[in-house]
Order: sequence, then structure tokens, then C-alpha cells
Amino acid sequence: MPALPGAVPLLFVESVAGRRGADLRACGAPQPRAAALVGEELCREEIAGFPELSEPQVLRHFLRLSQLNFAQALQFYPLGSCTMKYNPVVNDQMAALPGFAALHPLTPAHLAQGALELMARLEGALAEITGMDAVSLHPAAGAQGELTGLLVARAYHRKQGRMRSKVIVPDSAHGTNPASCSLAGFSMTVAKSNRRGFLEAREIARLLDDDVAALMVTNPNTLGVFEPEIVEIAALLHERGALLYLDGANMNALLGVAKPGDLGADIVQLNLHKTFSTPHGGGGPGAGPIAVKAPLDPFLPVPRLKRTEAGWMLDSKRPDSIGRLRSFYGNFAMLVRGYCYIRALGTDGLALASRLAILNANYLRKRLEDLYPSATAEPSMHECVLTHDLEKRAGVSTFEVAKRLLDFGFHPPTIYFPLIVHGALMVEPTETESKETLDAFVDAMRRIHAEALTTPELLKEAPHTLPFSRIDEVEAARHPILRWRPEGEPQR
Repeated sequence: MPALPGAVPLLFVESVAGRRGADLRACGAPQPRAAALVGEELCREEIAGFPELSEPQVLRHFLRLSQLNFAQALQFYPLGSCTMKYNPVVNDQMAALPGFAALHPLTPAHLAQGALELMARLEGALAEITGMDAVSLHPAAGAQGELTGLLVARAYHRKQGRMRSKVIVPDSAHGTNPASCSLAGFSMTVAKSNRRGFLEAREIARLLDDDVAALMVTNPNTLGVFEPEIVEIAALLHERGALLYLDGANMNALLGVAKPGDLGADIVQLNLHKTFSTPHGGGGPGAGPIAVKAPLDPFLPVPRLKRTEAGWMLDSKRPDSIGRLRSFYGNFAMLVRGYCYIRALGTDGLALASRLAILNANYLRKRLEDLYPSATAEPSMHECVLTHDLEKRAGVSTFEVAKRLLDFGFHPPTIYFPLIVHGALMVEPTETESKETLDAFVDAMRRIHAEALTTPELLKEAPHTLPFSRIDEVEAARHPILRWRPEGEPQR
């Protein structure tokens, strides 16, 4: 797709032979040879076609690239189900303290007591928040937390002498849920949501048998609806020896309001980047702790934090554990950020965050309901799923509405999810956005609706203001171009 007028040319186009930044060779400074560091066989004197630029050109290039991104720090980022909320800068500063940032992961326990103490306190805080008995900070991301929880469930059933092979998953589930089931060796049985958008206990009772290991459920679910029959469902599961696994992706709606453990959950997976405001993905790896009830504690992955007379240590001698899932113990920089967030807000602050997130979601829903009605009549929690009839009235798709939003400086919400809602727009404003920002988003959505009915070509060709317009995203994903090809050179 060609660049729009005014787009910045490629560095290869700006290149001028012989142009340099600071040239230390001219003043006789010694030049370190890369070959001494990486080996002669990996080095070459020249790179054919490599751009030659001045220092300001290089600086401007990378600074410009950094500003082309849509990011939560730059724009409203209402990505439903992913909770893209503000990451307090003070938490980054705390994680960058030399005692934390420079701590080698192989440091002996007796020299890392402060770090171990912080992790122990975070485990305790997460256990209190979720109403569970034990926490593992081991998993490197939310999806790995899911897999960990299911492996723990599998080990628990085996210890009881049961070889159960099925997990019930709602039709509104996150896509990682069935993937985690498969990776953990389970088959999946789909539970259908009712017309009001939640699971009914009678549907779970219909699917329950002695081969069901667990039910995986997100609460609030991906329609933004609290599961009102969750306690009854938990009782049904426990009567048949099955477990309730709660996907904590939407825990941002429950902080200080409701505890999964009090609702009957046996396992809860958390996403520190969603609920506890660490950077999304954590720059890889992230952090996806799991919390469990006491009977499942012996099966948590190793190592585990253990208090001894000499202080904190990491204990790997746990015979019933599912074993080690990754190197070391958690992504420590993300754990520091999550701990700082919890300590800064405290009990009352966490509860207020959830209440504000719920308020913001319902405010957007109410202001847009005449043009983008909600997919469910139930009250929204921290996110709302909106629909529209523009495809029928004007041939304008949800995808095109999302692309047009980019021209107004807003990242689009999640689209076409959950899959059970046709043309869904899944909006999650979080607690950190102001009323003025929400009003600006509403104005943009209302204007886009009007444009769709009067000038639909505006949406079909959007975005108009970005360096590139429509990109074939499927082609880019399946056939990425990972190297620059000089003009005239055939594609390999």
C-alpha cells in the first residue's frame, strides 16, 4: 500500500554516500574491532546498500518512529478484555532502583532477602485480594498462568486417583482458554450462554459428568456481565469433584468489591499487566500469577517461597509439584511494579479503581446506546460490548468503523469479540480516563455513525491521517518482509 502524501521517506532513500555522524577515525581515536567481541566469521567490512546518514537524521528517525505508535501513554486505548490502563511512572522508577534492577537472578538467597520479601508480600496481597490461600508468581504471562492452573488441576485429580479428561469452557471464553485446555491435555466441552449473556447453572449441570476436571470461566465474562449464578455453579462442580477455574483477565472489575475465593473459585489466574497496571506484556516476559485454595497448594510450580529461621529461601523440594515452567522465579521487574501499585492504592483505592472502571463503562454505554446498542440488557461491569446496524444500512463494517477511529486519534476497541456477538465493539475505558476523554470518544463514535450513513467512502478508505492507509494485515502476518530489498533485486 503506498504511503500517504507527506509521509517520511525510508532511510535508504535519504542515504548519501560518505555521510557520517561523529567520525572518531579522523582524530586518530582507537577503533574497537567487533571481531574481537563476536568473532571474525560473523563480521564484514561493508554492508551493501546500508544507509549513510548524519547523526541528526538517525536521531530524528528513531524518535519519529517512537511517536508513530498508538499507545496508552499517548491516546485513549479502550481495548476491551485487555485492560490497557495507565502505568504509573513511579512504579517504573521503583523497578529501576539499583538494588532491584541490578540484582542478578542467581544471587544467593541470603543476599537477596529484600527482593524475596517483596515477592512474599506480593503473594500475600494477591491472596487477600482474591480470597485464596496460596499464590505462585512463577508464570511469565496470563496465558502461561492459564496453562499452569490447568496443570495444577490435572495433578490434583491424579493425586485423588481420578483421570479426568474434560474441561467445560463457555462460548464467550477468551481464545486462550481452549488453547490452554489442549496444551494441558484436556478436551473441551462448550457451555452456551443464555440470551442475557451469562451461564446458567442448569447448563453446567447438563454438561457435568465424572470426567469433567474443571470449568474455566471469566467473571465478569467477556460480555462485561457478572455471572449471577456463579456460586450455584461452583456448588454443582464441587459436588461432582470438579474444580472452578476463574480466568482473572477481568479482575479489574472485582478489586475490593468481590473475591473469587468467596464465589467458590479453586484456581484464579491473574494478569498483572491488566489489573495491577504493569506494562502490557511487560516487554516480554510479563507476569501471570495464579492463586489457589489450600488443597491445591502442593501442586504449584517450583520453586516456592519459604520462610525459614535464616530468612526467605526458594524451595524446590515439593514432590507433588507440577515442576518448573520457566527459568528462575517470575519476571521480577513486573512484580515490583505490581506490588507498588497495590501498596500505593491500598484497600480503599483498589475498590475505588474498580468502581470507577464500572462507572466509566456504563457512562459510555449510556451515551452511545441510541446508535450503538449494548449486546446485552444486563448491567455492564468494567467493559461494554456494543453493536450497530451500519452494515445493513450502509454497507459499513465494524472493521471500517475501527479504522476510521484512528483518524480521530483513538485506538479502536476490540472488534468482533466475543465471537457470539455479530460485529461486536468491545469497549473498556478503565478507571484512569477523564470524563472529557470519554466525551471526546463518544463524539467521534457519533460522528462516524453519521459519516457511515452520508459518506460511507470515508470509512471504507480510512485511516486518512496516518503514514500508511490500509495494509493487508493477513498478508503481512503470513508473509512478512524481514529484510530490505534494494530496487531491482528479486524477492527471495
